Amino acid sequence: MSPQYMRSLLKSLTGQTTQQIIHEKLIEKAKEKLSTTDLTVSEIAYELGFEHSQSFNKLFKSKTDISPLEFRKSFN
Repeated sequence: MSPQYMRSLLKSLTGQTTQQIIHEKLIEKAKEKLSTTDLTVSEIAYELGFEHSQSFNKLFKSKTDISPLEFRKSFN
């Protein structure tokens, strides 16, 4: 299966791009870790494959409208 075919197939089946699906899964994992662990935001970012926590914070906020710390505080 070529990458082009896979992208096309995902788009037709889900209505989302590959990047959108990956971001959605990353945010799901981040929310789980933020709500169930005491790991720092930087540690979570690193575990999820981000080289810089600022990139993680920016993605999280763009997808949820709140920062990772604000999300975590909503559970306390």
